[in-house]
Amino acid sequence: MENLINWFEIPAINFSRAVSFYKAILNIEINETDMFGTKMGFFPYDGKNVSGAIVQGEDYNPSTDGVVAYLNGGNDLQRVLDKVEPNNGKVIVPKTQISPEMGYFAMFIDTEGNKMAIHSNK
Repeated sequence: MENLINWFEIPAINFSRAVSFYKAILNIEINETDMFGTKMGFFPYDGKNVSGAIVQGEDYNPSTDGVVAYLNGGNDLQRVLDKVEPNNGKVIVPKTQISPEMGYFAMFIDTEGNKMAIHSNK
């Protein structure tokens, strides 16, 4: 087993708003589809790395409680974090060093009310 996690889903109340938010802060394309009555916006996936989707459907409820997914902040997570508030999210933990070996993290609330985190080595 290469990765303990192989997929994640971020619940959305307003699917279009959530897709726009993540496209803007991560500077990525998100492929949208409908699967079995659930709207899904797929993050880039190369077949080797963990990926996920934004989802809107029955039983998908945004929350600040529970599991927190850490997104890859690239070389410096501050570049992503700087886009959170201009795109209607809220930074709740600024860029913080974990340790010199483990790098940095930050946390935010997305447009849907999910608590999320970002990690980078610098």
